[in-house]
Formats: sequence, C-alpha cells, structure tokens
Amino acid sequence: MFWPFKYLYSSALVSFFCALGTSAQEYVDTTQWKDLDDFVFTHRKSGKFKDDGPENSFMINRTELSRAACCNLGESFTTNASVDVNYSDPATGAKQIKLLGLSGSYVQLLTENMTNFRGAARPYALRYVPGPWMKSISVSKGCSSVKNGFEAMSGQINVEYLKPQDLSGEAINLYFDSEFKLEANADANFHLSPKLNTEILAHFEDRFMNHDSDGDGFVESPDLRQVNFQNRWNYLGSRYIMHAGFGIINEKSKAGQIGKHSHISEGRHPYVIELNTQRYEAYMKHAVILNKEQNSNIALMAGGSYHGLGASYGYKGYGVDEGNANVSLMYESDFGRTHNLSMGLSYNYDYLNQRVRTENLSEAARKKILEKETTAGAYAQYTFKPFDKLMAMFGIRGDYSSEFGWFATPRFNIRYNPIEMLSLRASAGKGYRSVFGWAEYNYLLASGRRIVVENLNQEASWNYGLNATLTFPIGAQTLKLDAEYFYTRFVRQVITDYDSNPHILTIGNLRGKSYSHTFQIEGTFESNFGLSVTAAWRLNDVKTTYNGILMEKPLTSRYKALLTASFSTEMDIWQFDATFVVNGGGRMPAPYVTSSGDFSWPKRFKAFPQLNLQVTRWFRNFSIYIGGENLTNFRQKNPIIASEDPWSENFDSTMIWGPLHGAMGYVGVRFNFGKL
Repeated sequence: MFWPFKYLYSSALVSFFCALGTSAQEYVDTTQWKDLDDFVFTHRKSGKFKDDGPENSFMINRTELSRAACCNLGESFTTNASVDVNYSDPATGAKQIKLLGLSGSYVQLLTENMTNFRGAARPYALRYVPGPWMKSISVSKGCSSVKNGFEAMSGQINVEYLKPQDLSGEAINLYFDSEFKLEANADANFHLSPKLNTEILAHFEDRFMNHDSDGDGFVESPDLRQVNFQNRWNYLGSRYIMHAGFGIINEKSKAGQIGKHSHISEGRHPYVIELNTQRYEAYMKHAVILNKEQNSNIALMAGGSYHGLGASYGYKGYGVDEGNANVSLMYESDFGRTHNLSMGLSYNYDYLNQRVRTENLSEAARKKILEKETTAGAYAQYTFKPFDKLMAMFGIRGDYSSEFGWFATPRFNIRYNPIEMLSLRASAGKGYRSVFGWAEYNYLLASGRRIVVENLNQEASWNYGLNATLTFPIGAQTLKLDAEYFYTRFVRQVITDYDSNPHILTIGNLRGKSYSHTFQIEGTFESNFGLSVTAAWRLNDVKTTYNGILMEKPLTSRYKALLTASFSTEMDIWQFDATFVVNGGGRMPAPYVTSSGDFSWPKRFKAFPQLNLQVTRWFRNFSIYIGGENLTNFRQKNPIIASEDPWSENFDSTMIWGPLHGAMGYVGVRFNFGKL
C-alpha cells in the first residue's frame, strides 16, 4: 500500500476505536416545541415531505429513517414506494436501487451535493453509506437541476450526513440480527470555537456466521467485514463558510462455497468469491457571501477519491486502481424576489487502471484495460417566480468529453398551484452518462457465461414527467394524494443482454428502441394523535430491444403495492411501525434446455409479499428497537443455477429477482449522550 494511505488508514483505525465511545444514530426527536407565554404547543415532524420547488422531489429525514433498522443507504427505502432496492446476489452481496423502473446507474448519486461513488464503486455504493450517519436523503424524480452535472437520467439522490455544527455530543448505535450480523456506529461533534467545528463518524460491521438454508452449497450472504471512517470540519464566519473532510473504507468480502459442502466433487476446488476494497476520499467546499439580502454568493467545491478493488470469482478475476477528481465553481444570486440566476463551471477526471481475467488462469485470458475521461463544462440556470403560485426553472449546460466530444443538456421544471390545496408539476430534460463496462459490471463474472464487453457509446435519454399533489385538511388531520407519470426514452443506451445466447452475456450498445413508462399514485393520512398511514401503487412498463426484439426488461417487477403504518404513543414513548409490500412478477431472461430436457429456470417469476415490523421504546438518552424483516418468509427458490457444478458454463448466480433470506429478526440500541 502506498505509504501515505497506510499512515492515514492506521490513524483512522485508532480514531475509530477511540470514537466507539461516541457515535451513530442519535435520539430522534419527533416533536417540536414552541413556548408562547404560559402555553406550550407541540406538533409532530413528518418523516417524509415534498419539496416546495419546481422539481418533483421529496425529503426523507431521520424520523422516517428510524422506522426501520436502516443499516445503510440501501436499506433506507423500505417504507418508500418510489425507490426499489434490488435484492443482493449471494455472490457479492451488492444491492442496487431502481427509480422509475430503471437501474440505479441512471440515478445520479450525490453526497452533500457532490457526485460520488463512480465506476467500480457504483455496484456497492449503497453499503458504503451507513444509515446512522445520514441526516436526510433528498430524492428528485425525472430531470433535476443542471447544477450538479448531466448524469441524472431518471433522477437524483442526495445524501446529507450529520453536520459538524450540529449539537455537540456523542451517540452510539449497536445492531445485531438473527443472521449473525453485528454493526457498531459512532459519531461525535466537537465545537472547538464559536466558528470552528469538527466531527468523527465511525462504522464497523461483521457477519461472523455463514448461512446456507437451501442446502445448495452456496451461502446466501457474503462473510463481510467493513471499517468505515470519516473526519469532517466546518468553519462558519460572517461571510466565509468552509466544509472539508476525508474518509477511509476498508472492506473484505468472501462468499460462494465457503462452509461445509459435502457435495463438492472429489478433486474439485470449492468455488469462492472474494472482494477486497480500499477507498480513500477527501473534499473541500468554500463559499463567500457577497450580498446577504440578495442571497448572492460564490462557491468553490473540489473532491478526489482513490478506489482499489481486487475481486476473484472462481478462476475469473477483476482488479482496478481508480482515481477521480472533480472541481466546481458556482455563482448564485437573487434579483428581487422574482428572479434567481445560477451559473458555474465544472471539471471531472476519471482514471481506471484495470486487470481482467475472464476464463481461466492462462495468460491469454488476462487483459489490461486502461480507461480515462476528462469532462469540462459550464451551466446557467434561471428560476422565475412572478408570484407564489408559479415557479419555473430553466437550465442548460454544455460539456466537452475527451472521449465523446461536445454535448448539451437542457432541462425545464415548473410548478403551479391553481388553488392552495393543489400543486401541479411538469418537467422535461435530457441526461447523459459515460459507462465503464468492466468496472460497473464486474460482479457479472460470478457466472459460467462468457462475458463480452463492446466498445461502449455514451448513454443519452430524454425524460418527461407530470405530477399532481392534492392536500385535504380534515379537522386537525391531513390527507395527501399524489399522482405522477414519467416517460423515459433512450437515444443511446448500454444494455446487458442475457437473452441472445444463454451462455454469453453481452454488455453492449442498444440497437433499437428502449423506454420506460411509470405511473404511481400514493395517499398519506397523518393525524395529530400519532398515526400515519401511507398506501401506494405503481405500474412499470419497461422495454428494451434484445437481438432485434422489443421485450420487457428482465428481472424487473411489473408493479409494486405498498402499505405502511406508524403509530407513536403520547410523548413519543413507544413507536410501532409496519410495512407491507407486494412486488409484482416479471420476465426472466431466456432460459436454456438442460440435459434432462427441462428449462433452466421459469420464463417468468411471480408476485411475492413481504412484511416488516418494528417496535421502538424511547427513553431520555437512549432507545431500544426490535423488529423483523420478510416476516412472510418468502424466499426465491434455487437462486443459484447449476450450483452442483459451478465450474461449468451453465452456472449462474446473477438470476436474482427476490429475497434470498426468510424471516429475519433484529435488535438494536441507540445511545445519545447529549452535550459534552
């Protein structure tokens, strides 16, 4: 390891274990108090609320995140109808989100409004953000602002971490489940002066027992150990603001035939999958306030990361040393109360030094692949608000890629409130994405198929959206109805073709049509006596051309129905949460015929239900939560194809559409030590 990284890593480990006396999910205060002479009024915070701007976006805060175990970002959307989380495959344990029926690769992932987790980090990014570190999650559907780049094709997710300037104190979150997974999280804020603050975030997790409940010889989840550390700083002056920090992730994962497997053929080695990851990142943000009355300011943001991954899938393997650097310079100002202008420049550099072993241990199967891209651009965004009922946002950016040349990204969002109870939104815009094939899809090497990666084009798509939100006050209660429709049409797309040949998996360019239609309706009832209920239904129509035929996208549920309920007793001493989800069926990739004359898997998978429950008991400085997931005990049968012969071309561990675990229970405790 390069010696500066080794030094930082050793220092981070020492800081981590020192900080375990300090840490992760603080007591979640679900009430707000306001004194007025001799009277005290209280009202409950909503865990999820819609943004007032022209974009179709909503915010998930810590009140909502506390309704489930929420171990990481991938588990933060359990109670949400808009965002789906693909089930982890037993090979790597990776989870990926879906928004508007499309893969998470079309969702721009930001941490504190800076693009993060690119390339090889993308498949595993959701587990790199511990749940107790998060202060809020903002989800924008469709085309969003051009400020953060051109990559939001189906939407944008921005994670806000706990802040150094938050209430000074310490917190700890400990979690343990019936799958023998242990997590410890810690956070501590230190106010060094009235203007200077720092924060330590620390995370450790370990799964120390393997499970093979279906007896196919492959564990359902990898034996994973992760150490994650961040140190963040904040300076808040009268006209100058600074944020800066660095983070380190060390993760080791082992899966496959790693337990006692009596049916391994004599003379054959067990099929083992190993991933070793080291990640280092740093960022800084500077802002100078030019005019407080006009909200006029200029800001400079810069970030960089190194991501090292060494992965082996049986005889196959993938390794990468990936570097990323990005810089943004932004200016923003209001002109009266009607006009707002934002302008900026951006620069992004990606460098991937890759090593691929595709079939066996021969030198002919080894490849060295170097990919790099520099993208520089500029944007302007104008927001017009002639009166409170109308707000329109027009944005345009132009970028130049060292690989693909010039391209333009126009986007438009509008919100209109014809009456106080009704809000209407519309959006239209374009998005682009550069794809690093081996880096983003290396987990598909956990298959007997031969992997073919073409010379990939830059992806491009148009997205159009409509939304209507109606709010009914019913006495002291509120009923909200939300309906939306989104259409995404791909001009260029990189597709994963499972269908053309059952023994070849091609990552290549779209030849034909590809689109997504998504319709969703959602209703939420919130009372002043502690009850909140949400019901939602969504329909997906996602089709792509494979081998000249327009077909349903495989492994994608046709619909989703969700019902959630949360009840808090007086003074929020007890909290009860329940979530029931029905995931619709969908198409499987084209199967092959086995030696016995049967199909390798069904042509379609069926709908399946899931139920999650959690009970939380709040105390003054700590809380205890206990719950269960997938209490309907539904599991996908035979998820590993040809598990008895993993060295054959028929072996495939990527045909995952449902949960691999049955009912699972967990218990956790959150400590909050308040001010130091």
